[in-house]
Amino acid sequence: MAGIAGLVAIVAATLSLSGCADLGYYWQSVSGHVSLMEAARPVNDWLADSHTPEKLKERLELSQRIRRFAVTELDEPDNASYHRYADLHRSAAVWNVVAAPEFSLTLKTWCFPVAGCVGYRGYFNEAAARREAARLKAQGLEVSVYGVPAYSTLGWMNWAGGDPLLSTFINYPEGELARIIFHELAHQVLYVPGDTVFNESYATAVERLGSARWLAEKASPAARDEYARFDARRRQFRALTQATRRQLAAIYKENEATALDRSALLAMKNRALQEFRDSYAKLKASWGGYAGYDAWVAGANNASFGALAAYDELVPAFEALFKREGGNWPRFYDAVKRLAALPKDERIKALEPNGPLHGESNGG
Repeated sequence: MAGIAGLVAIVAATLSLSGCADLGYYWQSVSGHVSLMEAARPVNDWLADSHTPEKLKERLELSQRIRRFAVTELDEPDNASYHRYADLHRSAAVWNVVAAPEFSLTLKTWCFPVAGCVGYRGYFNEAAARREAARLKAQGLEVSVYGVPAYSTLGWMNWAGGDPLLSTFINYPEGELARIIFHELAHQVLYVPGDTVFNESYATAVERLGSARWLAEKASPAARDEYARFDARRRQFRALTQATRRQLAAIYKENEATALDRSALLAMKNRALQEFRDSYAKLKASWGGYAGYDAWVAGANNASFGALAAYDELVPAFEALFKREGGNWPRFYDAVKRLAALPKDERIKALEPNGPLHGESNGG
C-alpha cells in the first residue's frame, strides 16, 4: 500500500539510532507490522465484495457504528484507525512474552523507541516468542507467553492507514468488540512512555466506561445479555487473580528481608498457587464448566500475575476520576493529561483517594 516504503524507511532510521544488538527483533517488528498493514483493505471494499461472508459484513458494519460512537460520545480521535480490516489467518495479532523472578511479581522490562520501557516483548511469530521465552527461562526467570488480539501504534501510523480492525477480534461479543476499539483509541488520546500500569489502567477504564454506555444505549437486549454473562465471568476471575496476586506479593515482601530458606518460601508460594487453582475449579463449576481460562490457570506464575496487574491496578482510581469530572470526557482526558505530566511517583499518588487532584475544581 502507499506509504509502506516510507514506514520502513522511518523505522530503519530508528533502528540505526538504537544500535544493532536487537536488530533481528526490531526487524521482525517492522516486517510483521508492514505485513499486517498490507493485508488491510478499507471496510467499504469488504462490504462491496460479493465474496465477503454476510456474517463478516454484519460485524464490519457494527464496528463502524462503534467507531462513530467513539468519536461522537467518548470524544476519541476521528482519524484513519479502524476504518480498514485485515484477515490475519492466525489466532493473535502478536504474542507477548513477560518474565519475572522466582519470588517477585515485578516484570522484567525492555526499552524501545517511542514506547519507552515496558514489561513485555511482542512477537508477530508465536514460535519466535516461545524461543525468547525459553531463553529467559534458562536464566531462571518465570515466563508467560500470551496472544494479543490487538495493539495500538498510538496514532503514529494514521498517515499510513491507521490501526486496522483484525480477524483476531472482529467476532468477539458486541460489548467486547466495543471495548477493544475504545481501549486502543484511548492510547491515541494519551500514552506515557515507560509507564505501562498507568497507560493500561487508563485505557481499561475508558473501555469499561465506554462499553457500558454503548451497551445501554445502542445494543440489543440479546447482545446485552450475552455480554453480561461474558463480563460476569471475567469480573469473577479478575477478583480471584487479584486476591492471589495480593497474597503472593505479601509472601514475597514479608520474607525478602528474612533468612527464610528458598525451600520454605517456595512451599508458601506453592500453597498460594494451589489455593488459587482450587478456587478456580469451584468458580468454573459455578459457570457450568466454561473453560475459557483453563490455559491461563494451567500456566499461572509470577509473570502472568504480574502482567495482569498492569491492566487493572489503577482502574478504580481512573473510574473515580471520571466521576469527579462529572462524566465529561474532555475534562476527564484533560485531567489524565495533567497526571501524565507529573513525575511517575507523583502521578500515582495524585490518583489515590486523598491525592491532590481530589482538591481541584472541576471547572465549568
